Amino acid sequence: MQRAYIPGIIAMAAIVVASNFLVQFLILDGLLTWGAFTYPLAFLVTDIMNRVYGVGPARKVVFAGFVTGVICSLIGSQIMLQGDGFTYAAVPLRIAVASGTGFLIAQLTDVTVFNSLRGGRWWRAPLVSTLVGSALDTALFFTIAFSASVTIFGANADAAISWAWEPVPFMLTGPMAPLWVTLAFADWLVKLSLALIALIPFKMIVARLTVQPV
Repeated sequence: MQRAYIPGIIAMAAIVVASNFLVQFLILDGLLTWGAFTYPLAFLVTDIMNRVYGVGPARKVVFAGFVTGVICSLIGSQIMLQGDGFTYAAVPLRIAVASGTGFLIAQLTDVTVFNSLRGGRWWRAPLVSTLVGSALDTALFFTIAFSASVTIFGANADAAISWAWEPVPFMLTGPMAPLWVTLAFADWLVKLSLALIALIPFKMIVARLTVQPV
């Protein structure tokens, strides 16, 4: 049984690595990165594992993704520190903490919500759990990474991400709000869209994996 869900662990690790790489590339005037389109696939992997193999294997896949993310953050922080001469040593730490916290809490919440809705219509558990998890992930990540109310990482980190506090029109057209709020909302809209689209591969992959009862 354990070998059966190794592909899920590999898929989760690949998504985390790809997202950590693609987050460097901005699109739509900086509102989004390409990583925003790969990261939500982590919820798809978690939900497939939960449906096919159950809560335990799904949590193992989540922890595998978390460990992969920590490793990516450590590698990325070393590159940044060497390039910046250690000027903003707290910045990669702040982003790493935000990313890891958002991922772990959101994915484990996804597992719990999915399991509570397991007996309903096939689409309800993956859709609701992904919507709840992705909203939680977005809120946690952007608040910890960019909110001016979070000051535990020190003055250097605050100075380096102060650009995110600049008041701008919300979603470029609405009332004034800190830039990071617009970035968070744009990110969540992508997660919302992909949560709906992911129902198609979810149904197809689950059907294929459950031809024989597991």
